[in-house]
Amino acid sequence: MEGQKWEELNMDILVNVLRRVGMESLLLDVPYVCKSWYKASREPHPDRGFAERLAMTYQENLSVTASVKLILNRSCGHATIIKLPNYCTEEALEYVANQCPRLKVLDVGDFNMSIEAIIPQFISKWKSLEMMRLGKFHMKEVLPEIGLHCNNFIWLSAPETYIGKDEAAAIVTSLPQLKYLDLHGASFEKETLVMILQGCKQLVHLDIRDCWGFHGVDAEILKLASHIPAFMWEGSIGIPEIESSYVHDLKLDHELFCDQINHRTAFMI
Repeated sequence: MEGQKWEELNMDILVNVLRRVGMESLLLDVPYVCKSWYKASREPHPDRGFAERLAMTYQENLSVTASVKLILNRSCGHATIIKLPNYCTEEALEYVANQCPRLKVLDVGDFNMSIEAIIPQFISKWKSLEMMRLGKFHMKEVLPEIGLHCNNFIWLSAPETYIGKDEAAAIVTSLPQLKYLDLHGASFEKETLVMILQGCKQLVHLDIRDCWGFHGVDAEILKLASHIPAFMWEGSIGIPEIESSYVHDLKLDHELFCDQINHRTAFMI
């Protein structure tokens, strides 16, 4: 009597079985057996994610660049969502640019400050880009390129970032169609927030929870944000005695770091 076929197994069971095979088989063999195996090979594993398991398997034997190439080759040019690995290399980023013409979502990550400096030269390759999460720096260099080449861009996330007047101006002038803006935990003054609210008329979502540098939302801010259906502002902090000097010092630290990164990048390129 014919038993149940492998492709007819419950997906949770199939995932549990396939997580026990070797990484090379999971990458190079399993996805090409049938559609159900392909889907199961892409499911998050109960004990750890695919990327973590890949790192645990190869560790020092597989560089960041090699792992990026390996995964993107598997996507056959169809990848639409990319989160750059920590300490991503310029070579890996260039590979992403060349191999992902359909990219819609790019997460730069938290430990790729020098990579942010060279992202502008690749933006023109991602004309379908809709969403990006930036790190702490280089916003005013990246956003004009997005505004020039990415007509469908609607979502910017820049949590825990310093937003000065230059950064706010870049948001307003480069992204007039912006609908979603996440500045959760960022640092900025009230005047900067006013610039954004006055300039970004298409916003439907603005997150400024737990921000530093101003005393929360007052009547003026609420009026300017009245057109935004999802306006989240709870938890902002501004202490009268230290607010001005805190933001000033943070701005100086931000500018100094950007200068250092730009200097290093010039030698890297």
